[in-house]
Amino acid sequence: MSSVEIALGANPEASRQRRKQARPAELTAAALALFVEKGFAATRLDDIAALAGVSKGTLYLYFDSKVALFKAVVLEGIVPVLDAADSMIDHFDGSSAELMRQLVSTWWRLIGNTSLGGLPKLVISEARNFPEVAAFYQNAVIARARNLLKRVLQRGIAAGEFRSMPVDMVADVLFAPILMLAIRRHSVDMCGATTIDAETYLQTHFELTLHGLVSSNNSRLAQ
Repeated sequence: MSSVEIALGANPEASRQRRKQARPAELTAAALALFVEKGFAATRLDDIAALAGVSKGTLYLYFDSKVALFKAVVLEGIVPVLDAADSMIDHFDGSSAELMRQLVSTWWRLIGNTSLGGLPKLVISEARNFPEVAAFYQNAVIARARNLLKRVLQRGIAAGEFRSMPVDMVADVLFAPILMLAIRRHSVDMCGATTIDAETYLQTHFELTLHGLVSSNNSRLAQ
């Protein structure tokens, strides 16, 4: 092999190694695309392997089941965003209202408005038939996202920005409209319904929420 070929990356062994390292990510990307398009039950491992451009045998070198693939999709695509949100709450210097605004905006940009935003619909529609999938999503995503919101609410209450409230219930109420926006994107909007402008929707939701959260001693935030 010439030095030019080596410089251009034409080393067969190196290429095979790079390809091997890339395969898990290619497989999870293919799995996500098919899970969102077809649902969990209708997606076959053969289809995932074909979309990723590998054999089914190769797929089994990395994942032994669809459940394992689903978990990998969540762990690689969503959990890092939740980890970053945790860190953001730990180090944020601004108001709790601005912190919540940034967390919601980041969630929508990195998850809700991507293919990952199709997973809540999958879980809701197939939870009864695939309880292991639903339980994993509940623990890895929903419970953690809920705790993040609770932390922001508690932070705001402690600082006197937000009024006293039942944070468990309020966290659920806050996130429900955002979750519904993601579900709508992967359901009725795909059937010809009028698409909601996500930016306007989220801004409206945040403004209504903030008016309900602010302490009477901090009413200027609601203006």
